[in-house]
Amino acid sequence: MSVERKTWEGTARFLVALAILIFLPAWSLSYWRGWLFLILFAACVIAMNAYLLKFDPALAERRMKAGPSAEKEPAQKRIQAIAGIFFFLLTPVSVLDHRLGWSSVPTHLSLLGDGVMVIGFALVLAVFKENSFASATIETTETQKVVSSGPYGVVRHPMYSGALLIVAGIPLALGSFWGLLVSAAITATIVWRLLHEEKYLRRHLAGYGAYARRTRYRLLPGIF
Repeated sequence: MSVERKTWEGTARFLVALAILIFLPAWSLSYWRGWLFLILFAACVIAMNAYLLKFDPALAERRMKAGPSAEKEPAQKRIQAIAGIFFFLLTPVSVLDHRLGWSSVPTHLSLLGDGVMVIGFALVLAVFKENSFASATIETTETQKVVSSGPYGVVRHPMYSGALLIVAGIPLALGSFWGLLVSAAITATIVWRLLHEEKYLRRHLAGYGAYARRTRYRLLPGIF
């Protein structure tokens, strides 16, 4: 099966699953926040996949290997398993919050959440444009070099920065404040992952230590 076919079939399955995680807990199709979120999320994923397939199909293929089973480091297997649970919970918890009225998110904040999510995807795409080694697992190759240009000149892990924006925007987009607690848990696992990843990169990627000294912040400029 070609990389292109695998990519689009995987994307279709993922988006169908996402739609189920939105509208089954909502128990209604009359949920404009859910529809807007799904349309924007799908558009971002499709645009990103289309870019990779056209300009960097090797990276698209490498990113198909994701999740705990794809990781080689035992610690990363555990981290990814825990993160996967929280990612799975993020959408239905947010939808149930909105449906049951546990919290009330104004319309303008829901739209802001959609915007933050789209900005997060844009940052991830910028990372893919800059770094062809940005696979979904913690690994290095013989030809890999430290990338310090573009978003990597601002923070050391810009792809994770983009992911944090995405997971922060999702609960608000779906009309939930309580979902932000799940976002916080995901943030904790991402920090755990990158701290372990940095130890790995210092051992296996020449020049990473010097890059880390030059680029002070990991995720948020001026903060962390």
